Amino acid sequence: MAPSFTEIAYRTLQQGRSLAGLVHKELSTKVMEVVAPDVVPQTEPVPTEMMAALRQSLNTLHDRDWLDAEEGLYPQSLLFDIPWLDWAERYPRVWLDLPSNWARRRARDVQDLPDLSDRDFYPDYYLQNFHHQTDGYLSDHSAELYDLQVDILFNGAADAMRRRILPALLDGLKHFSNRSQANLRILDVATGTGRTLHQIRAALPQATLVGVDLSEAYLRQANRWLNQGRSSLVQLVQGNAERMPFDQGGFQALTCVFLMHELPADARQAVLQDCYRLLEPGGVLVLADSVQLKDSPQFDVAMDNFRRVFHEPYYRDYISDDIDQRLLDAGFCNVQAESHFMARVWSATKPDFGTK
Repeated sequence: MAPSFTEIAYRTLQQGRSLAGLVHKELSTKVMEVVAPDVVPQTEPVPTEMMAALRQSLNTLHDRDWLDAEEGLYPQSLLFDIPWLDWAERYPRVWLDLPSNWARRRARDVQDLPDLSDRDFYPDYYLQNFHHQTDGYLSDHSAELYDLQVDILFNGAADAMRRRILPALLDGLKHFSNRSQANLRILDVATGTGRTLHQIRAALPQATLVGVDLSEAYLRQANRWLNQGRSSLVQLVQGNAERMPFDQGGFQALTCVFLMHELPADARQAVLQDCYRLLEPGGVLVLADSVQLKDSPQFDVAMDNFRRVFHEPYYRDYISDDIDQRLLDAGFCNVQAESHFMARVWSATKPDFGTK
């Protein structure tokens, strides 16, 4: 059967976003080589066969994204829901931010952060310029550019990767099928600017949604993105994912996207333990993060280059970590995982010993 106009539009859009990401990265690298050659990262050449595998994996991601929307897991309109005007206004600022990025690289300064009156509130591992990001995660400037920068990094595929949590989330919530959607509470851990919550709200529009994040600035951006002009509001709370400010067993589902690789190993385990605490028995945790060496060895050079290009102090440890075992150690059962392009998605259940 011939593809519909909507499918053709979606695939054309994704091809355009992918091309835009590639062009930006190629141009910015060329400018860096001319203006700041001393800070150009030393990366490994990506083999031709790996490039082909990456393209095929990206195409498969888009195929799955389209099919899930076509089957009604989430509305097709979500595939086109992109803040174009905001990004168009912010894109020049991405370029203007590059000289300060290069200066930090040259100085090997990864703690170039704003003055903080509440510095003790943040764990030490958080107080650095992840990705060489200006101000780390601690300013409105950083929060306003973050989503666009991530979309460029993943060649327009960031939202499609985020949406890979939705099938596992919806499947896990079947445990509570005797409840109305309005009686479901879902927490997004390390919600950042709220892009993942936006995807969840499209799939579960009546559920009560909550987001928690360490960054007050990123929560302000999430509030603008999620709550302005809406009658149904998402609750946004500042808090540390290792010790979240919620009661035990208060949620039927938790999600956590792109956090694990930015944590030292002990913090990873602490976050999973607290996720377990917050879930009602029978509830589901869905994680999405970078692929790892065990599940995607064919992308080893890409993973190593990511670490070289961006300041990711815990990434090398993460890609060798056993997240399945960490989930089991936290008390979860029914651990499942699958990979989509550069994202690995896990789902795990808190045992419900009262269910036969």
